[in-house]
Amino acid sequence: MTAQDSTTLLFRNTMRIAEGHLEGFLDAITKAVAFAAQHGPQLMVETFVDEERMLAHSFQLYEDSDAVRLHWKLADPYIQEVMKHCQVERFEVFGAPDADVVAGVRSALGEQCALTFNPRIAGFVRFATGHRA
Repeated sequence: MTAQDSTTLLFRNTMRIAEGHLEGFLDAITKAVAFAAQHGPQLMVETFVDEERMLAHSFQLYEDSDAVRLHWKLADPYIQEVMKHCQVERFEVFGAPDADVVAGVRSALGEQCALTFNPRIAGFVRFATGHRA
């Protein structure tokens, strides 16, 4: 498989947590990630918080655009709950999603933040056996 043939997608979402919403954000994001771990199509989800700067960074790895669409369908209530406590400041897509996913990302974000698409050059994924939380 060449880099251009890869369907793997990595999303990086940088969120600004609203003043006074840290606890609500942490609760909502923890529930959303737990749901994704049980039911979502993601290969990996990792979320990090910088409480001092009130920023959170979420990384999500998908097998392909179909997995992204399934995530949107399954997780919408959880996404809405998280978004009550933050605003997307930057959204980065690594890989080549299909036109439908590109349009969906653009539509969801509108003009609220910087959005970039970065084509894949080379890489691989190596996961250890088993899952860890």
